[in-house]
Amino acid sequence: MKSVAVNGYGTIGKRIADAVSVQEDMKIIGVSKTKPDYEARLAVDKGYDLYIAIPDREKLFNDAGIEIAGTVDEMISEADIVVDCTPGNIGPENLEKYKKVGVKAIYQGGEAHDLTGLSFNSFSNYDDSYGVDYSRVVSCNTTGLTRTLKPVDDLCGIKKIRAVMVRRGGDPYQINKGPINAVVPNPPTVPSHHGPDLKTVMYGADITTVALLIPTTLMHQHNLMVELKNDVAIDDVIDALEERSRVLLLNASEGLGSTAEFMEYAKELGRSRNDLFEIPVWRESLNIVDGELFYMQAVHQESDVVPENIDAIRSMLELESGNEKSIAKTNKSMGIL
Repeated sequence: MKSVAVNGYGTIGKRIADAVSVQEDMKIIGVSKTKPDYEARLAVDKGYDLYIAIPDREKLFNDAGIEIAGTVDEMISEADIVVDCTPGNIGPENLEKYKKVGVKAIYQGGEAHDLTGLSFNSFSNYDDSYGVDYSRVVSCNTTGLTRTLKPVDDLCGIKKIRAVMVRRGGDPYQINKGPINAVVPNPPTVPSHHGPDLKTVMYGADITTVALLIPTTLMHQHNLMVELKNDVAIDDVIDALEERSRVLLLNASEGLGSTAEFMEYAKELGRSRNDLFEIPVWRESLNIVDGELFYMQAVHQESDVVPENIDAIRSMLELESGNEKSIAKTNKSMGIL
């Protein structure tokens, strides 16, 4: 059983820690925090060994009555792999630490692809990270795009992809982010970064994306226009998406016409933190007109990359040589549909 450390126990890190803890071929040996907040306290309550990222703050943790196991440097020295979920500006500094210790590391989509020179998606390029020392799981939006575009490409080939990304203004807890009463081009230049990011895992994809920020915290929403290489019936596209795990075709006609209702659906599934690891696609939106596929989907930005991180761990540690075997293990352990 391989040892996994999670450096940064925030929105993504705490979910990855919980996901690792239910796998049979890996275990959590520690998580890290920079301050003694409620997440740090709950991490200890869950039984995770807590390590501090800033040694000078040990007294703050002691005064708060939160037990620490040591420093981040001590944590990573005991790990087979580190999942780095720290803020983006910390990544390059951490990479030097990982190299010095000789530990493998996985970064998140907030870091630039150039940091590792390799990005990861479970369905499109699992084998490229097999046995490597450093890789990066692409962002929540890129993960969402790849989940649905890859089966379409496998089915009939894709000429061009155009996507409008409607992005949430912040996560639910981020009270200091916006916009409050505006639609904001994000960025106002075209294309947005999402298209180039997709190309790091779907090699050769011809994609242009534009993005908007809107006043919501629940999910991102994507509007896709996909020129197909070969003629195909819409029913065949629907079948391909239905057969692909981590994708859900949901019906607006059944009361699932909005991202808010998707989040309610996740609650009814009994998910911890209301997480929706799968990418929900509105079934009614799927249509082909003159060889162009149209559809709309949503992305739960807090959770969709979590299963990809588990698969990346398996690939990099050579625990599973085939992506479908790893995907099946992850899905079963996490209750993914």
